[in-house]
Amino acid sequence: MSSVLVILETRNGELRPACLETVGAARLVADAKGCNVIALATESANIDAAVVGGAGADQLMVTSADSHSADAAAATIARITGETDADVVLLAATVRGRDITPRVAALLDTGFAADCTAVDTSSMVFTRPICGGKAFNNVRVNGPVAVASLRSNFFAPANREHAAEVSEVPSETAKAQVSEIAAQSGGRPDVAEASIVVAGGRGMGSEENWGLLEAVADAIPGSGLGASRAVVDSGWRPHSEQVGQTGKTVSPELYIAAGISGAIQHLAGMRSSKVIVAINKDADAPIFKHATYGIVGDAVEVLPELASELTK
Repeated sequence: MSSVLVILETRNGELRPACLETVGAARLVADAKGCNVIALATESANIDAAVVGGAGADQLMVTSADSHSADAAAATIARITGETDADVVLLAATVRGRDITPRVAALLDTGFAADCTAVDTSSMVFTRPICGGKAFNNVRVNGPVAVASLRSNFFAPANREHAAEVSEVPSETAKAQVSEIAAQSGGRPDVAEASIVVAGGRGMGSEENWGLLEAVADAIPGSGLGASRAVVDSGWRPHSEQVGQTGKTVSPELYIAAGISGAIQHLAGMRSSKVIVAINKDADAPIFKHATYGIVGDAVEVLPELASELTK
């Protein structure tokens, strides 16, 4: 009997939230195929079987690897795919997921669909945005196994009561491994995974005014901070926060764009946001054509008022 294999990503022994969304997507595929969902963590971690099971997994496999290795993880995934007779392998389209996905496809001698936002479970056709989100490409994988990475905030955990059956499996030998990850400070979620993003552009005026954005983000728990390319190029914010064609692609429930004009390169990274709130003193700024709500005004003056109201 076939199965759907979904890969779990951990960081410092903790499960990345985006993986639970991928598990939920795997559940939809498995239900359509009438098979089980097997979740595989490619490095040793303390994972709650009830959380993974509740998201949609029937089984949870955890490897014996002490740290992450892209080549070892891919080799382990390929081996487990054969051992479990999986004909679908799903990963989260994180930085790590994008690194592993093509490696797995190559080892399985199959194709893959990257950064997908939807999947037709009846035909196993994956949908992925192209041309900066202006068009969509439908992809069917030609090969024995369909491998795909799924973008965050487009799928949801199954939200059921079930504890996955846990087992430990050996990991393949690593040729190279990650010795250290320099994590972003501040305790905020990765902008690519956050359900709410507060982003700023050149209209913020200076690096010193970034505290105004942080105050708004602090008023909405779980918010991530984003920035336009102009801000990152100016050295105000790190590249890890950049949203756009040359940065990260985000799809949050709410995207607040303060002092961002709405250049096509930035829109390519956030146009799929569910609700967009734009703050710009230029009433003709392109961002207003895509905004759900717009405020015409200086972001430096508007943000303190917004933070005050949100705090209430």
